[in-house]
Amino acid sequence: MIIPAIDLINNKVVRLFQGNYKKKKIYDLSAQDLIRLYDTKNVSIIHIVDLDAASNPNKRQTKKIKTLLKNLNTPVQIGGGIRSKKNIEELLSIGAKRIVIGSSAITHPEKFTNWIKEYGSETIVLALDIIINDERKKFIKINGWKKKTNLVLEEVIQQFIKIGLKHVLCTDISKDGTLNGPNFTLYKEITKKFKTIHFQSSGGISKISDIITLKKTNVKGIIIGRSLLEKNFTLSEAITC
Repeated sequence: MIIPAIDLINNKVVRLFQGNYKKKKIYDLSAQDLIRLYDTKNVSIIHIVDLDAASNPNKRQTKKIKTLLKNLNTPVQIGGGIRSKKNIEELLSIGAKRIVIGSSAITHPEKFTNWIKEYGSETIVLALDIIINDERKKFIKINGWKKKTNLVLEEVIQQFIKIGLKHVLCTDISKDGTLNGPNFTLYKEITKKFKTIHFQSSGGISKISDIITLKKTNVKGIIIGRSLLEKNFTLSEAITC
Protein backbone atom coordinates (compact mmCIF):
# COMPACT_ATOMS: atom_id res chain seq x y z
CA MET A 1 0.00 0.00 0.00
CA ILE A 2 1.01 3.59 -0.60
CA ILE A 3 1.52 5.67 2.56
CA PRO A 4 1.77 9.44 2.02
CA ALA A 5 3.96 11.20 4.59
CA ILE A 6 3.75 14.59 6.26
CA ASP A 7 6.78 15.75 8.27
CA LEU A 8 6.29 18.72 10.58
CA ILE A 9 8.64 21.26 12.16
CA ASN A 10 7.09 24.20 14.00
CA ASN A 11 3.73 23.49 12.35
CA LYS A 12 5.30 23.67 8.87
CA VAL A 13 5.51 20.93 6.23
CA VAL A 14 9.18 20.07 5.68
CA ARG A 15 11.53 17.44 4.34
CA LEU A 16 15.01 16.76 5.68
CA PHE A 17 17.96 15.64 3.59
CA GLN A 18 19.36 12.41 5.04
CA GLY A 19 17.87 13.30 8.42
CA ASN A 20 19.88 16.51 8.75
CA TYR A 21 17.88 19.25 10.48
CA LYS A 22 20.26 21.86 9.03
CA LYS A 23 19.34 20.69 5.54
CA LYS A 24 15.58 21.05 5.67
CA LYS A 25 13.30 22.23 2.93
CA ILE A 26 10.17 24.10 4.00
CA TYR A 27 7.18 23.80 1.69
CA ASP A 28 4.65 26.56 1.18
CA LEU A 29 1.84 24.14 1.91
CA SER A 30 -0.80 23.91 4.57
CA ALA A 31 -0.53 20.67 6.53
CA GLN A 32 -4.29 20.85 7.02
CA ASP A 33 -4.96 21.12 3.29
CA LEU A 34 -2.44 18.39 2.54
CA ILE A 35 -3.88 15.84 4.93
CA ARG A 36 -7.42 16.61 3.73
CA LEU A 37 -6.26 15.97 0.17
CA TYR A 38 -4.68 12.66 1.14
CA ASP A 39 -7.86 11.78 3.03
CA THR A 40 -9.82 11.89 -0.25
CA LYS A 41 -7.48 9.57 -2.14
CA ASN A 42 -8.48 6.21 -0.72
CA VAL A 43 -5.15 5.41 0.95
CA SER A 44 -5.03 2.87 3.76
CA ILE A 45 -3.05 5.02 6.19
CA ILE A 46 -1.26 8.40 6.40
CA HIS A 47 2.15 8.83 8.06
CA ILE A 48 2.90 11.88 10.22
CA VAL A 49 6.29 12.62 11.76
CA ASP A 50 6.65 15.21 14.51
CA LEU A 51 10.25 16.23 13.86
CA ASP A 52 10.21 18.74 16.69
CA ALA A 53 9.47 15.93 19.15
CA ALA A 54 12.03 13.66 17.47
CA SER A 55 14.70 16.27 18.18
CA ASN A 56 13.33 17.35 21.57
CA PRO A 57 10.46 15.36 23.17
CA ASN A 58 9.48 18.46 25.16
CA LYS A 59 8.51 20.25 21.95
CA ARG A 60 5.76 17.88 20.90
CA GLN A 61 3.23 19.39 18.45
CA THR A 62 0.22 17.66 19.97
CA LYS A 63 -2.28 20.50 19.51
CA LYS A 64 -1.38 20.89 15.84
CA ILE A 65 -1.62 17.16 15.21
CA LYS A 66 -4.94 16.94 17.03
CA THR A 67 -6.31 19.58 14.68
CA LEU A 68 -4.99 17.68 11.66
CA LEU A 69 -6.67 14.45 12.74
CA LYS A 70 -10.07 15.97 13.40
CA ASN A 71 -12.81 14.45 11.22
CA LEU A 72 -10.43 12.35 9.13
CA ASN A 73 -11.72 9.15 7.53
CA THR A 74 -8.25 7.72 6.88
CA PRO A 75 -6.28 6.09 9.72
CA VAL A 76 -3.03 7.82 10.71
CA GLN A 77 0.24 6.54 12.15
CA ILE A 78 2.37 9.01 14.09
CA GLY A 79 6.05 8.99 15.00
CA GLY A 80 8.62 11.31 16.49
CA GLY A 81 10.11 11.36 19.98
CA ILE A 82 7.69 8.92 21.58
CA ARG A 83 9.32 7.99 24.86
CA SER A 84 6.59 6.97 27.28
CA LYS A 85 3.23 5.32 27.81
CA LYS A 86 1.84 8.81 28.38
CA ASN A 87 3.00 9.86 24.89
CA ILE A 88 1.35 6.79 23.36
CA GLU A 89 -1.97 7.27 25.11
CA GLU A 90 -2.02 10.98 24.32
CA LEU A 91 -1.63 10.28 20.60
CA LEU A 92 -4.19 7.47 20.65
CA SER A 93 -6.64 9.76 22.45
CA ILE A 94 -6.44 12.39 19.69
CA GLY A 95 -7.12 9.83 16.97
CA ALA A 96 -3.89 8.09 15.98
CA LYS A 97 -4.38 4.52 14.78
CA ARG A 98 -0.76 3.41 14.98
CA ILE A 99 2.19 4.66 17.02
CA VAL A 100 5.66 4.58 15.47
CA ILE A 101 8.45 4.05 17.99
CA GLY A 102 12.16 4.11 17.24
CA SER A 103 14.71 5.27 19.78
CA SER A 104 12.79 4.07 22.84
CA ALA A 105 12.66 0.53 21.50
CA ILE A 106 16.46 0.56 21.34
CA THR A 107 17.23 2.33 24.61
CA HIS A 108 14.44 0.70 26.65
CA PRO A 109 13.59 -2.64 25.00
CA GLU A 110 11.69 -3.82 28.07
CA LYS A 111 9.32 -0.86 27.77
CA PHE A 112 8.79 -1.51 24.08
CA THR A 113 8.04 -5.15 24.80
CA ASN A 114 5.40 -4.12 27.33
CA TRP A 115 3.85 -1.64 24.87
CA ILE A 116 3.45 -4.33 22.21
CA LYS A 117 1.81 -6.60 24.76
CA GLU A 118 -0.47 -3.85 26.09
CA TYR A 119 -1.50 -2.06 22.89
CA GLY A 120 -1.14 -4.90 20.40
CA SER A 121 0.98 -5.59 17.35
CA GLU A 122 -1.42 -3.71 15.07
CA THR A 123 -0.97 -0.50 17.07
CA ILE A 124 2.79 -0.40 17.67
CA VAL A 125 5.17 0.08 14.72
CA LEU A 126 8.92 -0.37 15.20
CA ALA A 127 10.94 2.27 13.32
CA LEU A 128 14.49 1.26 12.45
CA ASP A 129 16.63 3.98 10.89
CA ILE A 130 19.85 2.53 9.58
CA ILE A 131 23.21 3.26 8.02
CA ILE A 132 24.92 0.49 6.08
CA ASN A 133 28.68 0.04 6.24
CA ASP A 134 31.04 -1.46 3.69
CA GLU A 135 30.43 -4.96 5.09
CA ARG A 136 26.67 -4.49 4.53
CA LYS A 137 25.95 -4.34 8.28
CA LYS A 138 22.81 -2.37 9.01
CA PHE A 139 23.61 -0.26 12.08
CA ILE A 140 20.77 1.57 13.82
CA LYS A 141 20.80 5.29 14.59
CA ILE A 142 18.59 6.90 17.24
CA ASN A 143 17.66 10.26 18.76
CA GLY A 144 16.62 11.94 15.54
CA TRP A 145 19.38 10.05 13.68
CA LYS A 146 22.06 11.84 15.69
CA LYS A 147 23.48 8.83 17.57
CA LYS A 148 24.85 5.65 16.06
CA THR A 149 24.42 2.43 18.03
CA ASN A 150 26.27 -0.87 17.83
CA LEU A 151 23.02 -2.73 17.21
CA VAL A 152 22.12 -4.09 13.80
CA LEU A 153 18.67 -4.36 12.29
CA GLU A 154 18.43 -8.15 12.21
CA GLU A 155 19.28 -8.51 15.91
CA VAL A 156 16.62 -6.03 16.98
CA ILE A 157 13.86 -7.55 14.86
CA GLN A 158 14.76 -11.04 16.09
CA GLN A 159 14.50 -9.79 19.67
CA PHE A 160 11.00 -8.40 19.27
CA ILE A 161 9.51 -10.86 16.80
CA LYS A 162 9.27 -13.35 19.65
CA ILE A 163 6.71 -11.18 21.46
CA GLY A 164 4.51 -10.48 18.44
CA LEU A 165 6.15 -7.66 16.49
CA LYS A 166 4.38 -7.26 13.15
CA HIS A 167 4.98 -3.79 11.65
CA VAL A 168 8.48 -2.42 10.97
CA LEU A 169 9.24 0.89 9.26
CA CYS A 170 12.76 0.69 7.87
CA THR A 171 14.62 3.74 6.55
CA ASP A 172 18.01 3.78 4.88
CA ILE A 173 19.12 7.20 6.09
CA SER A 174 21.46 7.68 3.14
CA LYS A 175 18.43 7.61 0.83
CA ASP A 176 16.03 9.72 2.86
CA GLY A 177 14.93 12.95 1.17
CA THR A 178 17.38 12.50 -1.69
CA LEU A 179 15.13 11.46 -4.60
CA ASN A 180 17.98 9.13 -5.60
CA GLY A 181 15.93 5.94 -5.49
CA PRO A 182 15.27 3.49 -2.63
CA ASN A 183 17.63 0.79 -1.42
CA PHE A 184 15.94 -2.09 -3.23
CA THR A 185 18.55 -4.62 -2.09
CA LEU A 186 17.90 -3.78 1.55
CA TYR A 187 14.18 -4.41 1.33
CA LYS A 188 14.60 -7.56 -0.72
CA GLU A 189 16.97 -8.94 1.93
CA ILE A 190 14.87 -8.17 5.00
CA THR A 191 11.52 -9.26 3.56
CA LYS A 192 13.10 -12.57 2.60
CA LYS A 193 14.63 -13.06 6.06
CA PHE A 194 11.56 -12.00 8.10
CA LYS A 195 8.52 -13.30 6.25
CA THR A 196 6.01 -12.57 9.03
CA ILE A 197 6.96 -8.90 9.35
CA HIS A 198 5.02 -6.25 7.43
CA PHE A 199 7.77 -3.89 6.32
CA GLN A 200 7.24 -0.27 5.37
CA SER A 201 9.92 1.19 3.11
CA SER A 202 10.98 4.80 3.44
CA GLY A 203 13.40 7.02 1.57
CA GLY A 204 14.53 7.86 -1.93
CA ILE A 205 11.47 7.42 -4.13
CA SER A 206 11.58 9.78 -7.10
CA LYS A 207 9.52 8.16 -9.84
CA ILE A 208 6.74 5.67 -10.47
CA SER A 209 9.19 2.97 -11.56
CA ASP A 210 10.69 3.06 -8.04
CA ILE A 211 7.30 2.05 -6.64
CA ILE A 212 6.92 -0.76 -9.16
CA THR A 213 10.35 -2.13 -8.27
CA LEU A 214 9.73 -1.80 -4.52
CA LYS A 215 6.51 -3.75 -4.83
CA LYS A 216 8.55 -6.67 -6.17
CA THR A 217 10.63 -6.72 -2.95
CA ASN A 218 7.47 -7.69 -1.01
CA VAL A 219 7.35 -4.70 1.31
CA LYS A 220 3.80 -4.17 2.56
CA GLY A 221 3.87 -0.37 2.63
CA ILE A 222 5.68 2.33 0.67
CA ILE A 223 6.06 5.68 2.41
CA ILE A 224 6.31 8.63 0.03
CA GLY A 225 7.05 12.20 1.06
CA ARG A 226 9.12 14.54 -1.06
CA SER A 227 8.06 13.15 -4.47
CA LEU A 228 4.43 13.95 -3.71
CA LEU A 229 5.23 17.38 -2.30
CA GLU A 230 7.25 18.26 -5.41
CA LYS A 231 4.69 16.71 -7.77
CA ASN A 232 6.99 14.19 -9.41
CA PHE A 233 3.81 12.18 -9.70
CA THR A 234 0.38 12.27 -8.09
CA LEU A 235 -0.86 10.15 -5.23
CA SER A 236 -3.50 8.70 -7.52
CA GLU A 237 -0.81 7.62 -9.99
CA ALA A 238 1.17 5.99 -7.19
CA ILE A 239 -1.86 4.07 -5.97
CA THR A 240 -2.80 2.98 -9.50
CA CYS A 241 0.63 1.57 -10.30
